[in-house]
Amino acid sequence: MYNCLLLWGIFVGGASIDQASLRRPSGSESTSSSDDDQEENAVMNVDLEFFYPKPDDFHGLKILLNNYLDVKVWDLSGFVDLILGQTTVGTVVKPGDDGAPFGVISAINLERYKDHRCIVDLKSFLLDVCHEKSISSQLKIFLGEQAQGVGLLVSQRVVNLPLEILPPLYDSLFDEVSWATEDEISHGGKPNGKGALGENEAEPILYNHLEDEIFDKLCSWSFTFQLRDQQAVTHELRNYRKMGLVMAVKADKQTVDKFREDLKTFISDS
Repeated sequence: MYNCLLLWGIFVGGASIDQASLRRPSGSESTSSSDDDQEENAVMNVDLEFFYPKPDDFHGLKILLNNYLDVKVWDLSGFVDLILGQTTVGTVVKPGDDGAPFGVISAINLERYKDHRCIVDLKSFLLDVCHEKSISSQLKIFLGEQAQGVGLLVSQRVVNLPLEILPPLYDSLFDEVSWATEDEISHGGKPNGKGALGENEAEPILYNHLEDEIFDKLCSWSFTFQLRDQQAVTHELRNYRKMGLVMAVKADKQTVDKFREDLKTFISDS
């Protein structure tokens, strides 16, 4: 298992809002219109399956990860190739083997692929957007001398996938990473402190993914940054600002077990 998982989600903060009102039904893919336009709710049921990544998923994964580094121009194709090249780590969620990817989860070792242009681009992006001095020094260590034990957790999916798919997705990933790295990882340091998110806890936060809130509570440190990608948002989010959230989460058994427990609780309460 990696010493640490480095990951980020997105939140928007600013005005008070009832987060429960934004939740969608978790049992199926669904879209609905507002009461104003009097359109009927549309529901589409899809049978989803888990697959190892394969070359045919290339274009679908590029679409899913299109704004992974905000608006930065970077080697996204090379990044997708890394995900596809890990045939025993990672899962693609699709409606059948020949369907388009609806979601992906994987972990990329930052040391093993350090010379790949996409990882060089990614590290440069993270260092550029981190403006917290104490966190910046820890980030540099994670991306440099401790990269052997740091995995970049890649998790992206379309809106409204059933929440029930999350526990098996993460269980599978944690197991695969543990098997793949059992004899490779050395021990790293223990970073301390929270970044900008902890300093703005009074602001309401909506996490991009449900599990991001759990990771944020478990992380060793985190920082936020302003996103330049200002795509149109729903009426409910008009007073919120889109931010990036980077987190460093210890990948020891205690933390992983706590994440698994909290994830199941979050889903059962949703």
